[in-house]
Amino acid sequence: MSHFDEKGEIHMVDVTKKADTERFAWAQGVVCLNKETFLKVKKGEIKKGEVFTTAKVSGIIAAKKTWELIPLCHPLNITFIDILFTFDEEKSSIIVKSFVKLMGRTGVEMEALTAVTMACLTIYDMCKSYDKGIQINSIYLLEKSGGKSGHYKRI
Repeated sequence: MSHFDEKGEIHMVDVTKKADTERFAWAQGVVCLNKETFLKVKKGEIKKGEVFTTAKVSGIIAAKKTWELIPLCHPLNITFIDILFTFDEEKSSIIVKSFVKLMGRTGVEMEALTAVTMACLTIYDMCKSYDKGIQINSIYLLEKSGGKSGHYKRI
């Protein structure tokens, strides 16, 4: 499959004849904060509001709109999205994971990556007044299943 036709021009991949299969993807990103900001987030003391609810909703919306943001992505009938947050005390970081699932003709890797990216950006936005040195790191696909290319799991 290619996003280029026989003339070398860009186009959306035609998935019309592909079979519907169950597909899912996990993606991950890390938001690195200073210790003071990390503790404020953990204690729910961020003045802009509830960080994780806001980031979760943002990630879900982003996954659903991926096709509007990335030009050659297909609009998908996503059947499930979740965004999970874990504290890394040692590194004053928040590990953000997204899970996206559907029954369809194309995968949801881009949707999972978009969801985790937007959730991380939302945490940044909620915390930026406390910490100008926030870093968003290590956004990558953890696992995906379904379709012709089969199962992939990052080691």
